[in-house]
Amino acid sequence: MARDIRELFKDDKITHEKMPENHQERFLNKLNEALPEAKGSKYNWMQIAASVLVLLGLSFGAFKYFQPQTDGDLPTEVASTNTVKTKTLGDISPGLKKVEDYYLASINLELSKMTYTPETKDLFDGYLTQLDALDKEYKRLSLDLTESGHSELTVNALIDNLKFRLNLLYRLREQLKELNTSDEEAIQSI
Repeated sequence: MARDIRELFKDDKITHEKMPENHQERFLNKLNEALPEAKGSKYNWMQIAASVLVLLGLSFGAFKYFQPQTDGDLPTEVASTNTVKTKTLGDISPGLKKVEDYYLASINLELSKMTYTPETKDLFDGYLTQLDALDKEYKRLSLDLTESGHSELTVNALIDNLKFRLNLLYRLREQLKELNTSDEEAIQSI
């Protein structure tokens, strides 16, 4: 017989009986018998061991990451390259630095103004080969300047090298202009 609980409250037929004193203990005992807790001592130790291993791994990784590198830790490629700080004209005097900066800026400006097209590929390649040879010679002269000290002969050779490179680019620009005007004339004659 199911009765509505609201009606029971209206009728006030609910008795206020007290539970026996050991009711909670008996209930917990019955609950433990029905659903016993699995004692997982083996799993607890495995979880602790796994946690310790993870912490050790992270600690070792952080130690290696934040440890400063010494010369013995560097890769062989980096350790085997001996870069020598070469002197430039600017290291000798401020006046020579201005000369060097002027020529290098002019060379870079001329290179940036030139347009490379498939028609001018052979012309460009020839001049770039000559520029590469002059650049290698400039590096050799800079190394000579570093090793033997500055002499008037070496300084003049470095300045002449920069002049040759700039003049080479001026000639390339003139030949490109001639090539473009001859192409335009050929197109107009058609």
